[in-house]
Amino acid sequence: MSLLLGIDYGTGGCKVTALRQDGSFAGEASVEFATYHDHPGWSEQEPSDWWNALRDALAKLAARGVNLADVSALALDGSTHNAVLLDKAWRPVRRTIMWTDQRATAECEALRTPSCREGEREAPHLRIFKRCYQMPAPTWTLPQMMWLKAHEPEALERTEHVLFVKDYVRYLLTGEAATDYIEAQGTLFFDMARQAWDEELVQMAGLRLEQLPRLIAPTDLVGHVTAEAAAFTGLPAGTPVICGSSDSAVEDYGAGAVEPGDLIIKLATAGNVNSMTAEAHPHPKTLTYGHIVPGMFYSVSATNAAALCMRWLRDTFYGEQGTGNGEQGTGNGEPKNLYSLIDAEASASPVGANGVMFHPYLQGERCPYWDANLRASFTGVSISSTRGDFARALMEGVAFSLRDCYRTLEEMKLPVKRIFLIGGGARSAIWSEIVANVFNCAVAVPSPGDASFGAALLAGVGIGVFADVKDAVAKCLHIDRTVEPDPAAAAQYATLFNRYRAIHDALAPVYNS
Repeated sequence: MSLLLGIDYGTGGCKVTALRQDGSFAGEASVEFATYHDHPGWSEQEPSDWWNALRDALAKLAARGVNLADVSALALDGSTHNAVLLDKAWRPVRRTIMWTDQRATAECEALRTPSCREGEREAPHLRIFKRCYQMPAPTWTLPQMMWLKAHEPEALERTEHVLFVKDYVRYLLTGEAATDYIEAQGTLFFDMARQAWDEELVQMAGLRLEQLPRLIAPTDLVGHVTAEAAAFTGLPAGTPVICGSSDSAVEDYGAGAVEPGDLIIKLATAGNVNSMTAEAHPHPKTLTYGHIVPGMFYSVSATNAAALCMRWLRDTFYGEQGTGNGEQGTGNGEPKNLYSLIDAEASASPVGANGVMFHPYLQGERCPYWDANLRASFTGVSISSTRGDFARALMEGVAFSLRDCYRTLEEMKLPVKRIFLIGGGARSAIWSEIVANVFNCAVAVPSPGDASFGAALLAGVGIGVFADVKDAVAKCLHIDRTVEPDPAAAAQYATLFNRYRAIHDALAPVYNS
């Protein structure tokens, strides 16, 4: 049976998932790539790393018995906000500034100040919010480009084309340049009402309209795998390539959150609490995006670092036991997933981690504080604290951060009917339990239900395997398990959450002094 391939570019790596056209799972593989932090608050990636990671992930997939010659269509998704600047020959001008980058704080502050232009009575950030449904923050493309205009003008002068992560890789696959409407919303120079690039804001970014890609739908056909790309990746030449969309939109869709009232809690590199709605609900403290299901929207309250914190813990506290790629040597030649060791040690620590508490601000913070100066911390450490206490505190701290994000959605009174827990962290039984207890709600863990799975479904919709996007989810998605909260643990976490917030409130002035 021919295969549908989903290619996901998360912030930390590339994952590929192959589905049979009846929706059954054929295989998956993933490869991590580096993020460069040359200065505090900076986050950049090399576009060539994405292309090499795809090749390596596909080679892993083939080694696991998936015949790449059977791929009948593919689609991509990727982290948004990340502008890939390309010269006349479509070569990257510089590393790509990632959405986790915090350098553009001064530019965001400038957008909050009215200019001296005649007739202008409101600050630019208010105009931007009205048109784009988002408040400026360093995570958006517009302030990043403003920073380049001030500090690296030569980079913008050399730029002839602008794409985004998945779009750049798709260009390498097909030779065709395009992006989708949802990805475009991540730039802060896209007019939501008109569903078009906003010329004034594009100019504010130091760009021109003709540098930007054409806009299409996530299920549109963009092109076909070229002979050159086929030789590099192992994919069949001529394979249809469907557009795809942002990783957040595709993973919400792939998890089955396709009805208003569905709520997503995500434990991926970043952490999200996303509420599906029938119409847009712009709010100064949230992000607002269009949904894969036409006409729907979703509101996002997001923390900068979730599973990223676990990866940092793995490399910093457990690195001496690893064999690379998150694996632990067992002494008998068989690698063991290193995360299982972390889970075991965290499980041995009680609720509250023996007093240790973690705030996951490794890269500043988005919701609900929008404070790039916040920094991560372990507090409550004593002479008796164990490595397992640190591991459990980290899991609890990320869960508290997500609960903190959810406070804004509660204030907006958005309805909640079903809760889905997704992301790599959801594979951890102990972390899933902690999230259910911190939220004091049952959470459903879909299978596979991640972005690469959602992208594979879009590939099927794009070539007509499924009637529409909802039909694809109905036929292919399954719930792996449902995690119920424990009343006693939930009560303890309710008290601990108040302490978590109090510690934030006490430390925030220190980081901003």
